[in-house]
Amino acid sequence: MPSPRRSVEGRPLGVSASSSSSGGSPAHGGGGSRFEFQSLLSSRATGVDPACARLRASESPVHRRSSFPLAVAGPSQAPPPPLPEEDRMDLNPSFLGIALRSLLAIDLWLSKKLGVCAGESSSWGSVRPLMKLLEISGHGIPWLVGTLYCLCRSDSWAGREVLMNLLFALLLDLLLVALIKGLVRRRRPAHNQMDMFVTLSVDKYSFPSGHATRAALMSRFILNHLVLAIPLRVLVVLWAFVLGLSRVMLGRHNVTDVAFGFFLGYMQYSIVDYCWLSPHNAPVLFLLWSQQ
Repeated sequence: MPSPRRSVEGRPLGVSASSSSSGGSPAHGGGGSRFEFQSLLSSRATGVDPACARLRASESPVHRRSSFPLAVAGPSQAPPPPLPEEDRMDLNPSFLGIALRSLLAIDLWLSKKLGVCAGESSSWGSVRPLMKLLEISGHGIPWLVGTLYCLCRSDSWAGREVLMNLLFALLLDLLLVALIKGLVRRRRPAHNQMDMFVTLSVDKYSFPSGHATRAALMSRFILNHLVLAIPLRVLVVLWAFVLGLSRVMLGRHNVTDVAFGFFLGYMQYSIVDYCWLSPHNAPVLFLLWSQQ
């Protein structure tokens, strides 16, 4: 005859009641209740406070793991779209990129510091009219008009040859400067005032300085084809240097615009000297001009 103390499955009633009241599986807290029950028994045997035993049982790994609900797996979120190319940060820039950025920063800072005649209220604003007069001396139109006038008045073949090549040099300078300005499209400094003498469409761009190229070209041309005394030769070189400096002081150009302009003008004369026009290699041109 079965014992009335046992259930149908053969387990003690006390154990069944405790199992049903604890929620069954350890995943729902059964392991934590068993640990807490054992802690209470051991605390009674050793004389420890039951409240401390419950606190230790609540800090058990099984209890902490069963006390938090499992995260519900939601639908997978799509990765964020990549940033556009202009918003990305180059974390490993090249040495050339760093050098160019540093040179550009120095160029802008130095150009702003040297722009002391950019306006009437600048520190050297009283010198601005003189600088604008110097600006006209390096403009292309006075040089073209003067060369054409002298070419028409010349009555010697040697003078016509020099003036013809001077005209060729001026036209080459205008063409190359306009081409580079249209390709680079660098804006003029922000402190510049657009009150320049006879500007064209490409003159709104800054790189390179046409006045600097013309100053270097004309000074080298004059020094090589005109017999001048030493003081006059020094004066020609000084004129070219002061003209280039005035472009920065007026705020028309940055320092690199003028520096590259000097280099380009120096190389332009080399092209003119290599392609020198004479009655021997361009007889038709000189014949047509002599009939005018």
